[in-house]
Amino acid sequence: MPQDLTIPSPDRVLELLEAFRRSKTMFAGVSLGIFDRLDKGASSLSQLAVELGCNQAALATLLDSCVALGLLSRTDDIYANTPDATTYLCSSSPRRMTGYINYSNQVMWNMWSHMEDAIREGTHRWKQTFGTDGPIFSQFFQTPEAMNEFLMGMHGFGMITSPHVVQNFDLTRFKHLVDLGGATGHLAIAACQRYAHLRATVFDLPHALGLAREIVSHSVVTDRIAIVGGDFFQDELPNADLYYLGRIIHDWSEPKVELLLKRICESLPQGGGLLIGEKIIEESKTGPRWAMMQSLNMLICTEGTERTLSQYDLLLRNAGFKEVSAVRNAVPLDSILAIK
Repeated sequence: MPQDLTIPSPDRVLELLEAFRRSKTMFAGVSLGIFDRLDKGASSLSQLAVELGCNQAALATLLDSCVALGLLSRTDDIYANTPDATTYLCSSSPRRMTGYINYSNQVMWNMWSHMEDAIREGTHRWKQTFGTDGPIFSQFFQTPEAMNEFLMGMHGFGMITSPHVVQNFDLTRFKHLVDLGGATGHLAIAACQRYAHLRATVFDLPHALGLAREIVSHSVVTDRIAIVGGDFFQDELPNADLYYLGRIIHDWSEPKVELLLKRICESLPQGGGLLIGEKIIEESKTGPRWAMMQSLNMLICTEGTERTLSQYDLLLRNAGFKEVSAVRNAVPLDSILAIK
C-alpha cells in the first residue's frame, strides 16, 4: 500500500516521548557510581554487580543502554567508559558535570513532575516538591558537600562556556573584572588567560568560596585573581570597570533584577561595562530550544525566566546603561555587553 503523504512522520513525537528515558539512564549511571567505578578500570558485568550492589540482570540492561547512548563501550562481557563519560561523568575529572547531573536527578526531576501546576499558578514548585518556601539555593545547599557538588557541576558548564563568553567582545579596554556570583572562578580564569593585563575578583557568598580558592590557586593566573565574600544584593560591590553576571539574572524576579542592575551601574565609572552570560531567547520566543527549555526550568525551579535581547536591552537602559550589544554562541551561553 502506498504511503499516505498527508500524514506527518511520527519521528519528532517519538523522539520526545523517549527523551526523558535517556536522561534518566545517564542520571542513574552517575548516581549508582557506574562511571566512577569504570574510571578505575574496565570490568565484567558480574564484578560490577557485586561491587555496586545491583541485580545482575537489571544492571546488564542499564549498562547496555549506556553503550547504546555512547557513554560506555563493551567488548564481550567487559565494560569500559567512553571518553565522554571519563571527561564529564566521573567525579575525578576537573571537567565533571556530575554535580549538575545529580542536582537534575534529585531536585529538578521531582520538580518538573509538577510542571502543569507551575503553568497553572505561574510559580516555582519548590514548596510543592520539598515543603519549603526557600530561598531555593540555601534550602538545597545545606551542607558544604552539597554546595561543592553543585558548584563543580556548574564548573563543568563554565569550562565549556566561559572561553566563548570572554572572546565574544574585545575587553582590552577594561582593567579589573569582578564576577558577581562567580562560583568557582572559571570565568575569571578564562578572562585573565585571554587578557594578560586584566585583574579579576570572584565575588560570591562567603560559604560558597572554598572551591574558588582551591581552583583559582591551581590556575596559571592565580596572582591576578582575588576572592571576596559578599551578597551582591546587599553588600558594597568591589570597585571595577567591568562586572560579569553569568547565569544570575535568569534566577530572579524582575524587581530583583532591576535592583541588581542599578546597583551595578551606579558602581561603575563612565565607560565601564557589564558583561552578561545567559542564553538569549529569539524575539519570536520560539527558540533556540536550549533557551526555551531553560526558561521552563526557571519557571519550575526559581522565580526567574530567560529573556529576549530586547527585554535585556530595556532592563539595562532603564538601569542607566547606554550601549547594549550581544553575541550568540553555539554553546549553552550567549553574551551581552552593556556600557555605561
